[in-house]
Amino acid sequence: MTQTILIVDDDPVQRRLLEGAATRLGYQAICVDGGEAALAVLGEREPASLGAVVLDLMMPGMDGLGVMNAMQEAGIGVPVVVQTAQGGIETVVKAMRAGAFDFVVKPVSPDRLRTALENALKIGSIETVKRKSPRKAEGSISFPDIVTISPVMTSVLRIAEKAARSQIPVLVEGESGVGKEL
Repeated sequence: MTQTILIVDDDPVQRRLLEGAATRLGYQAICVDGGEAALAVLGEREPASLGAVVLDLMMPGMDGLGVMNAMQEAGIGVPVVVQTAQGGIETVVKAMRAGAFDFVVKPVSPDRLRTALENALKIGSIETVKRKSPRKAEGSISFPDIVTISPVMTSVLRIAEKAARSQIPVLVEGESGVGKEL
């Protein structure tokens, strides 16, 4: 399945360049010209349908920082790659504190864009898995979360539950890869 990238930039030339680069890299691109339009697209689409956002930091109206703040308030967890012509340390720090995943300086090379998008998409897919199983992501899985139909495994779980309630140390033995970490 082709990943979709939302490109947000007020400069039409820059939008076309990014769209062409994203398409050549095998992504589908949705282009908008400002922060309000970006939030409209993000609001009407399922967050999992967007792989990443390439966001210009300096735009008229709602700027990139405003978009990222609105995304956080709305609970939209799509990774954001910020781009801007002003690549000073202070700007980078502001963007990262606002929730940016990565930062690129205009004009971005196709190789740098590829790396930023690939990394953002990896993080995005990890976050999607974590959202789908929040208890497992927190490390708070419990016995009822373990699914089994085997009578032997059901018996093992009952014994493990009793052992978990006691203060007695337990050594779990077995071959590698058989699920001892549960």
